Amino acid sequence: MMRDALRLAWLRRRARGRLRAGPGVHVARGARVRVADGARVELGPGASLAQQSRIEARGGVVKLGARARLGERAVIVAHAGVQLGDGAVLGDWAAIADAAPTTTDAETPVRRQPLYVAPVRVGAHARVGPHAALGPGTTIAAGAEVAPYAVVGERTSAP
Repeated sequence: MMRDALRLAWLRRRARGRLRAGPGVHVARGARVRVADGARVELGPGASLAQQSRIEARGGVVKLGARARLGERAVIVAHAGVQLGDGAVLGDWAAIADAAPTTTDAETPVRRQPLYVAPVRVGAHARVGPHAALGPGTTIAAGAEVAPYAVVGERTSAP
C-alpha cells in the first residue's frame, strides 16, 4: 500500500499537475504515465495500473473510471482522448490508440500524411481481451467483451 502511494506520488510529480487520481489507485512496479502539455490523465477511485502498463497522453483526456484496470504491459496512446468506463478491463498486452495514419495519397509517404484522430470509448464493465487492439473512433458498449487478439479498426464498433 505504501509503495503504491510512493509510485503514484512519483507519477504525479512527473506529470506536473496534469495527473489526477482518486483514492485507492493501485500503481504496480514499472507502470508509466506520460502527460504532455495540453493533455490530462484522470484515474478514478480504485483504478489499477498493472506491471509495465503505459499511458501516453499526447493530447486530450485519458480517463479511467472507478475500478478500471490496465493489464500487464497494456498501452494507451492518446491524441484526442480515451475513456475506460467504471470497472472496464484492458487485458494484458492490449493496446488502444486514438490516432492512425491516413493513406489517401499513394505518392506521399505515410509518415508525411496527416493522422486520423478520433476519441476511443470503452463502456462500463467492458472487457478488452489480451493482445487486442482498438483503433481511433472505436466505441465498445457497456458490458461488451472484445476477444483476445481482436482488432477493432477505425470507424467500427463492437456491439
